[in-house]
Amino acid sequence: MQSYQEFLDLSVGFPQDGFEIIDDELYFHDLNLMEMIETYGTPLRFTYLPIVSKKIQQAKILFQTAILKHNYRGSYKYCYCTKSSHFKHIVEEALKNDIHLETSSAFDMPMIDSLERAGTVTKDITVICNGFKTYQYKQYIIDMIHDGYTNIVPVLDNKEEFNLYDDEIELDEPCALGIRVASEEQPDSQFYTSRLGIRMEDVIDFYNNKIVDNPNFKVKLLHFFINSGISDTPYYWNELEKYVTLYCKFKKVNPDLDTLDIGGGMPFKDSLVHDFDYEYMVNEIVNRIKQICAHHEVMEPDIITEFGKYTVAEASGILYKVLGRKQQNDREKWFMIDGSFITNLPDVWALNQKYILLPINNWDSEYERVNLGGITCDGQDYYNQEAHMNSVFMPKTRKVQYLGFFHTGAYQDVLSGYGGIHHCLLPSPKHVLVRRNRDETFNYEVFGEEQNSKQVMKLLGYQ
Repeated sequence: MQSYQEFLDLSVGFPQDGFEIIDDELYFHDLNLMEMIETYGTPLRFTYLPIVSKKIQQAKILFQTAILKHNYRGSYKYCYCTKSSHFKHIVEEALKNDIHLETSSAFDMPMIDSLERAGTVTKDITVICNGFKTYQYKQYIIDMIHDGYTNIVPVLDNKEEFNLYDDEIELDEPCALGIRVASEEQPDSQFYTSRLGIRMEDVIDFYNNKIVDNPNFKVKLLHFFINSGISDTPYYWNELEKYVTLYCKFKKVNPDLDTLDIGGGMPFKDSLVHDFDYEYMVNEIVNRIKQICAHHEVMEPDIITEFGKYTVAEASGILYKVLGRKQQNDREKWFMIDGSFITNLPDVWALNQKYILLPINNWDSEYERVNLGGITCDGQDYYNQEAHMNSVFMPKTRKVQYLGFFHTGAYQDVLSGYGGIHHCLLPSPKHVLVRRNRDETFNYEVFGEEQNSKQVMKLLGYQ
């Protein structure tokens, strides 16, 4: 019978970029995963920070190349969507690449202020402030604008949001505003229109009635987010055309408008058969915006993107040990892991999200079909299907088996409630950060130890 390695190569082609097998063990971007397991144990969450910079640079090159290719007259600005991962090590790594930030809630603003006081950013950083804003969020925005942050752009999610800015913002120069357009949902959605943003047919009337004669404000930016993410589908291209056309109409009544924020949604590699053509999509987006603007005889806008998952997902993984094997009937074999999908990778449970799943060792062994079970006492705590097939296969062996889920860096830590209380009181796993030294050796830092029982008991009020 074939080995697991031969089976995977015939199924999807392996090794692939970022993954290779050396001496029967899996390496991730040259990281010796078995060595990490032997040093730090399992379950183990790790983040390889150079991937964050690599992804940003790839996107910037794609957009700059497309702009040159199509003789596009606007510029491109990469904003990192902080909600994907607010952790300091992630944001600092992203900011090494001459980028800007997009925020979604009140506490983002003190985070940016902290980065400025540490010298990581300056007060001229562009901050796109999105989301439905609480009073505290709006007040933070106002305070930071008055404190000298010159490129904070509150993006109006509703008409009433403008009132507080109008009452409280006093500057020598007009404050730049954005307006978010409420996008149409996908055809299979339970809703017709996004709950976020101002209705498309109301945008220009709102501007004419409330902002046009106000010397303290200029609407510089129009923002939309297409809920399918960036995808080569009729739905995506139809929506893009609709919002670029609105930009052109708005530009004709508001000459200050010069920026189109096309949101996030650039996909990450969540499967070994992922074949998204990034170069084609970026070229097509830039070209279509240019063509629509030319049709309406409007200067092309500067383009902003807000990539989050794309920026951070592929930098992280989580490693488990198989604690036990259970044959529950003639057909179903379970590998019980020393962690939980519900608590460690909540999108698996909540959204049926798939990640790249690979064994860490025993690649020369034969293979078998298995189900993976978490150790909570919850019927939904399992993983039994890959993105590219209806089954999970692992090496068939009685030896100790380790496995890993990869490209898990977006949202999972925060949705898990880092350092908090988890289902069945399972602890937060140890988290290791990996950087690359100038001599190409690795630098390891324990960001967070595995949660202990005293910490959990204190949170629950027992101490």
